Amino acid sequence: MKKKGRKFSIFGNAIVLAILVAGGWLLWSNVTRSADPPSGAEAILSDSAKRVGVDRARGAPRKAVARGGEPLLIAPSGLAIPVIGIETKALTDTYTQSRAGGARVHNAIDIMAPRGTPVVAASDGTVEKLYYSNGGGGITAYVRSTDGRWMHYYAHLDAYAPSLREGARIRRGDPIGLVGSTGNASPDGPHLHYAIYRMNPGERWWQGTPVNPYPLLSGK
Repeated sequence: MKKKGRKFSIFGNAIVLAILVAGGWLLWSNVTRSADPPSGAEAILSDSAKRVGVDRARGAPRKAVARGGEPLLIAPSGLAIPVIGIETKALTDTYTQSRAGGARVHNAIDIMAPRGTPVVAASDGTVEKLYYSNGGGGITAYVRSTDGRWMHYYAHLDAYAPSLREGARIRRGDPIGLVGSTGNASPDGPHLHYAIYRMNPGERWWQGTPVNPYPLLSGK
């Protein structure tokens, strides 16, 4: 009888322990889900985010160093602020603003900065297209993320970085070019036109579905 009682006690303790462990995993799962980035941010730069240990739950930007030695600010999403010297508080959400006299929606944000300010890659990826659009973005660069699911678009550049080439693999913080006002931008307001597109399999560099970069860079 004592042996049976001991076996029953051990069995009961095992059940209690299993319940506690399951409850702990459920609680942890709820906490991590509540810390997910804003809608549209899922899976963007997951590799880059892991590489710097981004604290998405706190939403705290981290500082790193660009290839040129300049300070690089890493947003809670894992994206780098693509203009050197610009902090999250200086960003403005212009994503839904109208352009061309109300004919179209901006679908990007304008990051204002002095002409010639370095523009760097917001993420790891491959330079898919270097393109000059006379009546649009002027000197532009399209960089596809390493997983192929996102396109990062940099426009109104004053010039490309000397090392930038189509097909080149780049890392977050690598030079893209310089802030300018080429294309249809006002010479009085140099800025980086920065956009992100979600890419479906087979879509080319000019395609994709726009995603608002502002919450991804600002953490708001």
